Amino acid sequence: MQTVTLSPKFQIVIPRPVRKSLGLRPGQRMQVLEHAGRVELIPERDISELMGFVKGIDISFEREKDRV
Repeated sequence: MQTVTLSPKFQIVIPRPVRKSLGLRPGQRMQVLEHAGRVELIPERDISELMGFVKGIDISFEREKDRV
């Protein structure tokens, strides 16, 4: 686990290994969520990057009788 320091302007620097692992780019937008006392940063992805991300997902499940 890596630590970061919050600057006086409330900024942080995401460590290089994390940036590389997630493929983050300068200027990339991120969603910020507060959940259960922690802050989560979720990178926004371009729609073209999402193509095929559900490939191989298991869609076999039993549907309820009142659903099509």
